[in-house]
Amino acid sequence: MRADRLLTVLLLLQNRGRMTATELAAALEVSVRTVYRDIEALGAAGVPVCADRGPDGGYRLMDGYRTRLTGLTDAEAGSLFLAGAPGPARELGLGAVLATAQLKVQAALPAELAERARRIQDRFHLDAKGWFRDADEVPHLAEIAQAVWEQRVLRVHYRRWRGEVHRELQPLGIVLKGGIWYLVAQVGEAIRTYRISRFLAVEITPATFARPAGFDLAASWAESARRMEAAMYRGTARLRISPLAQRLLPAKFGSLGTNALAAAGPPDEHGWVEVDLLVEQQDVAVHDVLRLGAEAEVLGPPELRAAVAETVTALATRYAS
Repeated sequence: MRADRLLTVLLLLQNRGRMTATELAAALEVSVRTVYRDIEALGAAGVPVCADRGPDGGYRLMDGYRTRLTGLTDAEAGSLFLAGAPGPARELGLGAVLATAQLKVQAALPAELAERARRIQDRFHLDAKGWFRDADEVPHLAEIAQAVWEQRVLRVHYRRWRGEVHRELQPLGIVLKGGIWYLVAQVGEAIRTYRISRFLAVEITPATFARPAGFDLAASWAESARRMEAAMYRGTARLRISPLAQRLLPAKFGSLGTNALAAAGPPDEHGWVEVDLLVEQQDVAVHDVLRLGAEAEVLGPPELRAAVAETVTALATRYAS
């Protein structure tokens, strides 16, 4: 562990130039006292680290010194696919490994390419989480990732909508969708998807398994998402919506709203149009339609119109009293 950290200190100084002990401590997630000891250890090993005093001081490598100790370990090489997503890398337990791998890659680049890589990192950032909600707690994510990598059978305690279950899973892959982590796993002959935050307990067993021949995680996830959407959106609501609702529809319903608006009929004399919007089961559809308030009227189906009218009447009664 300490050898890896000393190499990281060396690569930080080589890639970034002068850094203070506080900056190094923050980058390494250690104490300033630990940084002092590491700098002394580098000096004892013959690395020419210079200490500049004063308000603009810090540690730097002697001019002209460069290390070529840039070989990537297996873990570091494997972490590079997460280079644009430091948050997810940290949740997977690969944050420090990824940082070291990036430093090694930068150190191996010619000076002009290394500077370009730093500029790109300074100017572009990926935030995979969704807006306006807290991230899921995923305490078992690192264990699940280990089982996926080692092809180990998982014994799990999982919370479903209909209650809790105990299962043995063959974990095939992990997907991050809109800030939510999912596990794709095989159970018997079926391949299913599990939300990782709902695992109450996870045990990696000694048993290994063979991945299904030709299994493609991306293709499997795309098919699973398609089936989920098909099962979720069971009906179509015919709506008459105002000009304001036309602007709100894509923001509140995403691609469903955009597609509905693209196929809208001609506006009437007040600018209102009729659209067909895919909706979930009726109780969910009622709440979805009411997100548009008085800017939308349900024209059909009749049972949805009646359910919305009943809800609005109950609200009016409650507030009138």
